[in-house]
Amino acid sequence: MNRRTALQTAGAVAAASLLPGGVNAVEEKSKLIVMVAYQGFTVLDLVGPLQVLSRVPGYRTVIVAESRDPIVTDCLTLLPSMTFEECPQEVAVLFLPGGLTGTVKAMSDPEVIKFLQTRGATAEYVTSVCTGSLILGAAGLLRGYKAATHWSSREVLKTLGATPVAERVVIDRNRVTGGGVTAGIDFGLTLAARLSNEANAQGIQLALEYDPAPPFHAGTPETAPAAITERARKRLTPFLESAQQAAQAAASRW
Repeated sequence: MNRRTALQTAGAVAAASLLPGGVNAVEEKSKLIVMVAYQGFTVLDLVGPLQVLSRVPGYRTVIVAESRDPIVTDCLTLLPSMTFEECPQEVAVLFLPGGLTGTVKAMSDPEVIKFLQTRGATAEYVTSVCTGSLILGAAGLLRGYKAATHWSSREVLKTLGATPVAERVVIDRNRVTGGGVTAGIDFGLTLAARLSNEANAQGIQLALEYDPAPPFHAGTPETAPAAITERARKRLTPFLESAQQAAQAAASRW
């Protein structure tokens, strides 16, 4: 076994170990939660929902990408467990994490867009966290829907035909979208209750001891000190400009 094959095998086993029942759960007949990975995404956008949704009975989570090559996220490297071609057509949940530069590239990646359009057309739920909603929007999957995204990116959602809502989790028919990064756990628990029931979702919350008490009251532009908010806006300006350009290009193709 060469090094690349060994890494892929180890990655598949590691991903499977997160599932209820461990590795053997991969073989069970259960509904599929497809979590799309792409170069440069924000890992917490995916890991929060993954930690929650991997515990929902009757479902299994898989990380899917264009290839099985390593995905370099914003802070670590991971291996997908399935490629776009290997992914079944029928999926229960289609999920997109967000990011910055990698997200803008994904908005214009024809393979990513094609995969989202084909799987999203029949998925029971089409979902995202943070700026993952911009990629769903670029695929035309949020036109006419209310949606959440990172606070900085709401105007971009408008360009993509969606109605941005300043909430941690937004549900509009079968679209379930979460706000920025840490909203992923709220998103996961909300979706878990829908896929199973509230008691199961509450049990997952308790198992994770999810009882947030942040040390600072600075998690939104409305609550953060003005100087902190202004600094964040300036830092995000290049991303927002490129995201808006990608959104306009996507909208022109519809």
